[in-house]
Amino acid sequence: MTAETSPIKCLVWDLDNTLWTGTLLEGSAGALFDTVRDTLETLDQRGILHSIASKNDHEDAWRRLEELGLAEFFVLPKIGWGPKSRSVEQIAKELKFAHSAIAFIDDQPTERAEVQYHLPEVRCYTAEQLAELVSLPEFTPATVTVDSRRRRTMYQANFRRDAERESFQGPDHAFLQTLELELRIGRAAEADLARVEELTVRTTQMNTTGVFYPEETLRTLVDSPRHELLVASMSDRFGPYGAIGIVLLEKFDSVWHLELLATSCRVVSLGAGSAILEWIATQAARNEVHLIADFRATERNRIMDITYRFAGYTDDPCACRAELPPAQQELSRLHLVPEVHEPPAALRLVSPDLGHSQRVATDAVHQ
Repeated sequence: MTAETSPIKCLVWDLDNTLWTGTLLEGSAGALFDTVRDTLETLDQRGILHSIASKNDHEDAWRRLEELGLAEFFVLPKIGWGPKSRSVEQIAKELKFAHSAIAFIDDQPTERAEVQYHLPEVRCYTAEQLAELVSLPEFTPATVTVDSRRRRTMYQANFRRDAERESFQGPDHAFLQTLELELRIGRAAEADLARVEELTVRTTQMNTTGVFYPEETLRTLVDSPRHELLVASMSDRFGPYGAIGIVLLEKFDSVWHLELLATSCRVVSLGAGSAILEWIATQAARNEVHLIADFRATERNRIMDITYRFAGYTDDPCACRAELPPAQQELSRLHLVPEVHEPPAALRLVSPDLGHSQRVATDAVHQ
């Protein structure tokens, strides 16, 4: 996958002479261009978000979008009179997306050039390219899952959640307890594999190795008696977050090999990553095995090395390391003598017993 075809996560739209004909400020805004509605709906169903960077009066532009029945498609619209590069940059920041995951479409060469100059990783498209966007590889994810189709509504719920957090009078941990958070960790089934594959593609910062696992490989791991492929999902009173994490473990006699941990950046502030790591450590401690975790540095995942270190993983030698096959050169392997942790206070945890000899429903609820 090249930089030019890596997945786009958000398409930022100009409005005048790009989404609709004419110029709103001059009173000449007309109908939508022919393929606009189909493009919005198709990309939305693929899990690609839409936003706006437009030089217009916000109230007038938003009223026009509501009249056209399109306002619901757009998240974090930036409609005003500042540079469009600043608007695009703010959208990426608020979504926590890399600039390379953002696309910008505008009919004006000067506006595209201004964005390209300040944000060289953002991919820019002309208004004439609108009709072909849905056929381009960067707008065509390898898989489309249940979570893909509801991604926009999950982000919109998250914005409402964040707004309530901003207005909450009290510390963060008290606010988290008002959310009625539930974290579910379960063994991946056939129906989960497309979502797990998508997570290995979309999670770049909170991913311990950056390795992509295609669905065929994941299916082999599900069938492997030595492996545990686990998928984590979250929900709260605002709605579901969808699948937010994956764990891949290989079990040896005296050590469990944590080959992959990946979590969505959307749930970092909720403590999901820490809760998953503590749950893994508790399971390992109860089964009297050590843990060894793989880490492969990428341009974006240094936070995961810090996360492992903060959880107690070290470079210390241990005889259990000899049970694992040799590591690839670019991998480092971190060691932990695990301890039992108390269940997290701010969420309800539903999880299986990894020591159970057969893969049956053995979920336990921890309050």
